Amino acid sequence: MAKAYISEYTVVPVIAGRAVPTGMEPAVAEQVVTFTTTTQSAAFNTKTVFVRIHVDAICSYEFGTNPTATTSTPRMAASSTEFFGVVGGQKVAFVTNT
Repeated sequence: MAKAYISEYTVVPVIAGRAVPTGMEPAVAEQVVTFTTTTQSAAFNTKTVFVRIHVDAICSYEFGTNPTATTSTPRMAASSTEFFGVVGGQKVAFVTNT
């Protein structure tokens, strides 16, 4: 089964007056979502504004209050890491893709 590793952040660091596209450690919350068919994460912490997602398999994802990922939603490559701005309380869903 595929896994998505999610780190949630409340602050984006600023260095020399510029935002750095990463989260300020330590993360406010972390989750691991195991999926093959569409599977949702737990709701993000209400203070979360930024997430780091690492996946170990090719997948598609979708954000929202009740998201459903399909093979037509955005795709991530196996062993890739992405950063996203998010709304606290929402979720992300994953499904395997090719």
